Amino acid sequence: MMKKTGLLTGAVSLSLLLAACGGGNDGNDATGGNNAGNNGNAGNADAGNTDTSDIAAQDWRIVVEETQGQVQYEYAQEFANLLNEKSDGALTLDVYEFGALGSEVDQVEQLQQGIIEFAVISPGFTGTLVPEGNIFALQFLFPDDQEVSQEILNDSEALNVDLAEKYVEQSIMPLSFWTEGAMQWTGSTPIQTPEDFEGFQMRTQESPLILESYRAYGADPTAMSWGELYTGLQQGTVDGQENPIFFIADANFNEVQDHMTISNHNMYVTMTTVNPDFYNGLDEATQSIIDESIEEMKQRGFDIQAEQNEEFLSIIEDDTDNPTEIYELSEDERDAFRELAVPVRDFFRDDVGEDGAMILDKLEEEIAEMSGDEA
Repeated sequence: MMKKTGLLTGAVSLSLLLAACGGGNDGNDATGGNNAGNNGNAGNADAGNTDTSDIAAQDWRIVVEETQGQVQYEYAQEFANLLNEKSDGALTLDVYEFGALGSEVDQVEQLQQGIIEFAVISPGFTGTLVPEGNIFALQFLFPDDQEVSQEILNDSEALNVDLAEKYVEQSIMPLSFWTEGAMQWTGSTPIQTPEDFEGFQMRTQESPLILESYRAYGADPTAMSWGELYTGLQQGTVDGQENPIFFIADANFNEVQDHMTISNHNMYVTMTTVNPDFYNGLDEATQSIIDESIEEMKQRGFDIQAEQNEEFLSIIEDDTDNPTEIYELSEDERDAFRELAVPVRDFFRDDVGEDGAMILDKLEEEIAEMSGDEA
């Protein structure tokens, strides 16, 4: 049974601390704006006890790293709907898909500068900015059970307080950490043992720890934006990549990759973020609406990714025009990779210093406690 820590969202925790001190084009215009607040997809959420009578009309922006129909975009639309409904129409959040405002790096900088108010950001794209955020690149760290892992993301003090503070120092306030599903490998050749990675050109995000994780398997990792990845796989610039199943299929990577390994070696963690100066400048009622919406989106975000990953696995399996050999690692095979992955945690500790080491040590304790693996 999970032991709850009683933490609220990162926004609630951090607001107390701070008070003291990249697809398709349907629905978007040339600037990428989309009034998601009026789509009516969020259900019948109510505003609880929040008084919305004095909330001024405001129009905000959120940018995501994926395109329309993909998990982050669908999440952002439903988040926008909740804000709009809970504020009785006063708050409008325009959703910008990947590429509408530039690259992943551009999106992070725009959030930091307050050009946009919200962003869905993958820690892998902030690895040089917040080295401690590379913790999510550690493979075989979280439990295999995705629901348990999501509860750890929800409740971990190491993540929602200690790590979140590191992001706030860089003008990025995490409101929640959430999973887009288990990560799987695809390749131009089969990947079943660490030996299969020898000389393998593996595409990764721009993160030193992700690069180190694949070097530990003997691979030759190459950082590359996902906007360039399809062509890179097609032309053989890289031999393979890792992503949740929904992304592999929706980005059509299975068209240019013959093999997919169900490895579940990690989960794709992303975070809903806000510019802290913007958030702390809001009145209490408006902050409460944001916090309530973020809390409700935790379960909904998990459901969106679960539905999409299941649906797209069937699509890959049934695509006879682009047949993919799907191989699921046995526990013994996973153990062979895990044995090489665990020492990379020491690389993380050495690379990020005392604070990062403390965050990892605390997180490992929380994972053991929450997953029932305590000695």
